Amino acid sequence: MPANYQAEVVGVFGQPVAENPTGVMQEAGFASAGLNWRYLNFEVPPEKLGAAMDAVDALGMRGINLTIPHKVAVIEFLDELAPEARAIGAVNTVRVEGSKKIGENTDGKGFLRGVRNDAGVDPSGKRVVLLGAGGAARAIGTELVLAGISDLLVVNRSQGRGSTMVGDLKAATGGPVRFQQWSGTFAVPAECDLLVNATSIGLYPDVNAAPDVDLSSARAGTLVADAVFNPPETRLLAAARERGLPTLDGLSMLVYQGVIAFEMWTGQSPDEAAMKSALRNALGVD
Repeated sequence: MPANYQAEVVGVFGQPVAENPTGVMQEAGFASAGLNWRYLNFEVPPEKLGAAMDAVDALGMRGINLTIPHKVAVIEFLDELAPEARAIGAVNTVRVEGSKKIGENTDGKGFLRGVRNDAGVDPSGKRVVLLGAGGAARAIGTELVLAGISDLLVVNRSQGRGSTMVGDLKAATGGPVRFQQWSGTFAVPAECDLLVNATSIGLYPDVNAAPDVDLSSARAGTLVADAVFNPPETRLLAAARERGLPTLDGLSMLVYQGVIAFEMWTGQSPDEAAMKSALRNALGVD
């Protein structure tokens, strides 16, 4: 039998994507599983997203990830939405099934797995403050409510976007969700059990940026989590550690959501340890 030099292709659409290390992680998983698959980064400006999604069909791609700023905008270019993605109102993973492009969301599940496995925290009954109202925030918020938290306070600069997200979450989950506009410095409530930064503040190259929050009133044991993965040591997490608060970096969410996407695309379970090690090496994390 002649050799087959044709690789299966998946990747990520976003802007920017040059510093996105997801491919390193996924290709480590492919190699460990003996799969001839490639993961590529595609810089796609918003006005070309439709053409990029057409290219998924034209190139016979097996799936795609979506990152900033496409997680909500991509929905109009899909054939179907998984129920969870519909509830969240955002898509970070597309799987191809026959001629259909189906939108999924693995962000929230990846975040929850990190909270449980890496931080050792059961979110059930916890009081949560969520910074941001974009695609990642919607995914994390939805999964937290479904996991049985007792209160979710969404904090966002834009009142319109934040109020819309809260209304959507209430309609989709019936959960305990409320909104507070982010004006000036946000003081973390003493009753908060989990603070989550689901904004892109602090993402490379703006590594010196940090959410304008005051951690001085946070009680001992409050878990501070950041969805930003590059760099893993954000200024928010550094400030939390200085106060002795437990932290969870964005690498756990990135790895676990990637594991779920891998399974959707390939139908196989990856070597999770190999994926995490490759990602940590790529980012220079010990």
